[in-house]
Amino acid sequence: MSLQLRLFGGKSDAGKLASSNDGGHAIDKSKVLAATAPGVISPTTPGNFGSIRTAPIVPAPRPFTKDEADGLKELAQETVEGARQAKRAYKALGKIEGADATIHKEHRKYEGVVAENELKKVRSNAGLAKKLHGMRPGYARLGLGIDKAENDARTRIDAIKVKLAGGSN
Repeated sequence: MSLQLRLFGGKSDAGKLASSNDGGHAIDKSKVLAATAPGVISPTTPGNFGSIRTAPIVPAPRPFTKDEADGLKELAQETVEGARQAKRAYKALGKIEGADATIHKEHRKYEGVVAENELKKVRSNAGLAKKLHGMRPGYARLGLGIDKAENDARTRIDAIKVKLAGGSN
């Protein structure tokens, strides 16, 4: 921080970094690796491995009544239709997830381009700052030359005043 204060002065905070730029970072690994949504499947949240069971398991061989058989046949038709619709729905959800992942990936690529170009811009700023610092001795020489010229002129003017004031007495 003291280097920044020496290079850029201590009066204004405009354009300054919050802390010294010594290669540090603010990349929080827990944020980088955080789930994109609650309940998303990952090694740390593997889900519940639940399943579906439309009809209970028949634990042993048994006869069924006509009403039971008719009811199971109707349930089977509904379940088959539900499975067909579930397949369509899960396929659509998979496409949505794929599209979301593509958008996410492309956005991160875009952010990478922004970050790379930000580094180029800051590097350019640093180059200009170095160049300007390199010019300071030249400006100092110019300033000293002007000061010397002013002092020389003042000395000659004072000598003329003494001469003129001394000659009129």
